Amino acid sequence: MKLFPSGHATHPQWRMAAALVVAQLRAQMALPDHAAAPTLGLVYITDHYANEAPALLEYLSGELPVVTDWSGTVGVGVSANNAEYFDEPALSVMLLDVPADQYRVFSGVAPLPTHPDASTSGFAAHTALVHADGHTPELSELLAEMSTRTATGYLFGGLTASRTASVQFAVGGNGNVAGQGAASGVFDGGLSGVAFAAGVGMVSRVTQGCQPVGALRTITAAQDNVVLELDGEPALDVLLDTLDVTLDGDPQPALRKVRATLAGLVNAGEQPQGQRRTGHFGTDTRVRHIVGLDGTRRGVALADHVELGMHLAFCQRNVAAARADLMRICAEIREELSPEELEPLPMAPFGAAGTAGDDGDSAAGPASAPVGAPQAQRRICGAIYVSCSGRGGPHFGGPSAELQIVRHALGDVPLAGFFAGGEIAHHHLYGYTGVLTVFVAGD
Repeated sequence: MKLFPSGHATHPQWRMAAALVVAQLRAQMALPDHAAAPTLGLVYITDHYANEAPALLEYLSGELPVVTDWSGTVGVGVSANNAEYFDEPALSVMLLDVPADQYRVFSGVAPLPTHPDASTSGFAAHTALVHADGHTPELSELLAEMSTRTATGYLFGGLTASRTASVQFAVGGNGNVAGQGAASGVFDGGLSGVAFAAGVGMVSRVTQGCQPVGALRTITAAQDNVVLELDGEPALDVLLDTLDVTLDGDPQPALRKVRATLAGLVNAGEQPQGQRRTGHFGTDTRVRHIVGLDGTRRGVALADHVELGMHLAFCQRNVAAARADLMRICAEIREELSPEELEPLPMAPFGAAGTAGDDGDSAAGPASAPVGAPQAQRRICGAIYVSCSGRGGPHFGGPSAELQIVRHALGDVPLAGFFAGGEIAHHHLYGYTGVLTVFVAGD
């Protein structure tokens, strides 16, 4: 794979912004180190352009006829290499240099095969980039089911975030995904995205944006979304003790602290990866809002269903922790791309694309090689970054600060992405996180 052409622009008129992006893409496609004829395009737009999405997609398709497949969605912001456009009219586009037989665009009318093998469809999904509408019923269950349609079970992506239309792009082949008929390629609701085969090398990491403010506890009593007991103690009492506040007298100071507090959940039966070891959340933790307090039952209501045996730690957004964790995952990616040291050992798995780090995340590609042979240096061809809409802008210290951290760590690599209403990694929904996925190729 060569470098992925990418472009981004802002303008009150979508057609002007799109023309600027097309000019950038054409200029890069003429460079010897960039892909000259990529067939897969990712397009992310801010919600200022959402109502014009069909016309925008038609324009891009007409100006870039070599690109036969498109995927993407809308966010309250979009990202590019070293830049973010937050709450302003903008788009970010990247063209992926991936062989046509190594990916497949999917949507609700053209879903992936139920089984991740090539025996019936001719294509075997290894991982998948997923865009989803957060209002889709039973979304968590749909994501879990979608993960079973890939060989690794690893999904990455995010939820649409829009104050207007929650659009998604899904176009395949000669203008349409097979099965969608005369549809324009712009959808509203459900899931869509791109599945990648095992031959596409990638590394993906999740970065958390919250820091625990209390101990990790086990839910010992719960009903629906209300946590009633933590380690046998009333959950509301544990929350108030953790924050060192009381509801007696004037409750307003306590309620202000509660509103600034969230809950990190780990599924029952899963060993928490991060907090006990490092004091930070691992990728197994999903952050949820506290939506109410139950004074009668001394419970705490969360914006998610809870079950007995789950682990919970109260947490708060923390800029320093978010910056440090983002730098950590970038360093992990760089380390995974570095050559392995020569070791006189027999054949054994090693850290090539297709392995996971301590905190989990996935990659697609070869899974093993002789440990006695050094791993070839691999380079980044492009990156996708999906960040929470609550992380962008001044949360990292200034405009585009989050993307500047990524560029400083990874270098001047093509990047596209959006600020989402929720992030997808593994088969879970996250909040206040970033999901960074890089596409890699050997020298």
